[in-house]
Amino acid sequence: MRLSVLFIFLSAVCTFTSVAAPTHAVNLIRDADIEHSLDQLAAPILRAAGLNPSKVRILVINDSGLNAFVISGRAIFIHSGLLRRVRTAGQLQSIIAHEAAHIANGHISRRLTNLRGANTAAGFGFALALAVAIASDNPAAAGGIAAGTTGAAQRQFFAHTRAEEAAADQSSVRFMLRAGVDPAGATEVLEFFRGQDALSVSRQDPYARTHPLTSNRIRTLRSLITTNSGNTEPNPDADFWFARAQGKLSAFTQNPNWTLRRVQNDGSPVGLMRAAIAYHRQANANAAIQAMQSLLTQYPNDAFWYELYGQILLESRQASASVQAYQNAVELNGDEALILAGYGRALLALNTADSNTSAVTVLERARALDGQSSATLRYLGQAYARTNQPGLASLATAERYALKGRMGDALVHATRAADTLGPGSAPWQRAQDVLFATQ
Repeated sequence: MRLSVLFIFLSAVCTFTSVAAPTHAVNLIRDADIEHSLDQLAAPILRAAGLNPSKVRILVINDSGLNAFVISGRAIFIHSGLLRRVRTAGQLQSIIAHEAAHIANGHISRRLTNLRGANTAAGFGFALALAVAIASDNPAAAGGIAAGTTGAAQRQFFAHTRAEEAAADQSSVRFMLRAGVDPAGATEVLEFFRGQDALSVSRQDPYARTHPLTSNRIRTLRSLITTNSGNTEPNPDADFWFARAQGKLSAFTQNPNWTLRRVQNDGSPVGLMRAAIAYHRQANANAAIQAMQSLLTQYPNDAFWYELYGQILLESRQASASVQAYQNAVELNGDEALILAGYGRALLALNTADSNTSAVTVLERARALDGQSSATLRYLGQAYARTNQPGLASLATAERYALKGRMGDALVHATRAADTLGPGSAPWQRAQDVLFATQ
């Protein structure tokens, strides 16, 4: 599991004047297993909403607050605090359904259109930056705006109206019933925030500030669910994916002793995974490896658990075994960028001529699948340097610094790359793009 810092640059634009605004960042928890598990929970909801599950990502923001939001039709953002707080798959799916309803009902598109017509420089600049993020197919960068932008423009964009919330409530219930999901979780989630509307804004949970809450809204939603109760059955698969996502998140973020107390005598797959992570965080490599081997004996075709096994082995200084574990993961799922990035990291740890050459190939594919991972770019820069490709190493380093908002460092390395790479080549042009961004 990795934390990726992603940045978006905002410009306040007015008639003939362009004023640079501060850089803002958001920490995303990037983990292939967690994201895959959330995708499994979201897929039936998104299909019921008329959305393509392969086009809408579920991303986790490293924030203890309780919130979820959308900023475009391409991603639903959930705070890690809210993911840890919910207790059932149905509760989490109700959150996804509600945010999917904002997408399906056109609330985000309509708000973006309104912001484009704003008369203030701040409003217009926010709309322009948002449009750029959406057009670049970079929902993670769009999340940077969501987490960092302040002022009237942000409040105008993110504060849903009561009418929008009512419409999203109605649509979300319909989506859940269509997907065979019990909508009762929706009222259970709103109960988390009961009484928030009576608090001062500074003391409210973020969810209450962006999703108007009233006792009447909760009553209306409860009545809507009662009168539209469908024939929903318990879904063990949904329960499994929920436990897996939440379990891995908590194992990496909570105290290892806390985790081990809760998984004592728990031989379930998720329990074994949590125990392995807790032992690994305690530097008890033997216990962690034993737990993972037991898990993989039960699930020999799970790419994401092979990835975790590879990470534990690598960070326990067992590079050769780690490479084999990652190879198994890639054979099972070779299109997952974060798995490929880990495989490339393991190959670099071997540090042989052959492994470094292979790392270049693997990491280039990882970058092609997901160009917003600073970790991938860091490993790729190392691989280029070890294979005597200094120009490409400087380019990867420049792109990594640009992604992290360190534009001075990006300028230095992009200049070095441009001076080394062949003029007119694709890498040279990318170096020019970084140089342009630093101006």
